[in-house]
Amino acid sequence: MIEDMKLHGFSARTQESYVGAVRQLAKYYMRSPGELSEDELRQFFLWLVRDRNASPSTVRQYLSGIKFFYESTLRRDWYTLDLVRPAKRKTLPVVLSQQEVQHLLSLVDNPKHRMALSLIYACGLRLLEATHLKLADIDVQRMQIWVRNGKGGKDRCVPLAQRTLQELRRYLKRAHTDYHVFAGKGSRSPLNQTTLQRAFKAVLRESGINKAASIRTLRHSYATHLLEAGVDLSALAHKYGDVFCEC
Repeated sequence: MIEDMKLHGFSARTQESYVGAVRQLAKYYMRSPGELSEDELRQFFLWLVRDRNASPSTVRQYLSGIKFFYESTLRRDWYTLDLVRPAKRKTLPVVLSQQEVQHLLSLVDNPKHRMALSLIYACGLRLLEATHLKLADIDVQRMQIWVRNGKGGKDRCVPLAQRTLQELRRYLKRAHTDYHVFAGKGSRSPLNQTTLQRAFKAVLRESGINKAASIRTLRHSYATHLLEAGVDLSALAHKYGDVFCEC
């Protein structure tokens, strides 16, 4: 299955997610998933929906991995895999006000964590995009940041404001990094995503802001604040690519 996913061009994160889904199926029955019947597969998804009360997004995640395993790797055309169709919930994302964002960032003591979170908000980056950002991806002449191998394996560029560039320069003078903007423990390793997530959760608790926010909320807030400021996102999408506006 892993070889098939590599040939299919799936990203490492997608491969990990798909394998995790099949692993959970094997753990549920304590048998090789290749030995299961279609009825057993049906009962597994019923357990997910009825007994575990899994969210539609979780069911979709399991379905994607298990469907690939049975249809692409084992070549089994099972009706159950087409029957499972969890309804999509249309929910509005949590958005922080500009004052709330500034308050949160002011509570971050670690300079590396504060700069990483600031850049995620100022440039609308995803968590993985920020932690893996390299010095070579900062285009000072064009005032842009290049995002390499973003969602869907696509490259894109995002605008870099002068104020954000100044903050980055002050940070880099003290950071002494020569490869990743936010280096991890090794000289060529990026900042651990979990470390940054924990730092954000800690300041969120300290801030007293009663919202179910996450680092992804900074990206949603970025797009919302641009709209509120009257920025034409369609024009930005035309300049920087459609994925620039995709949250």
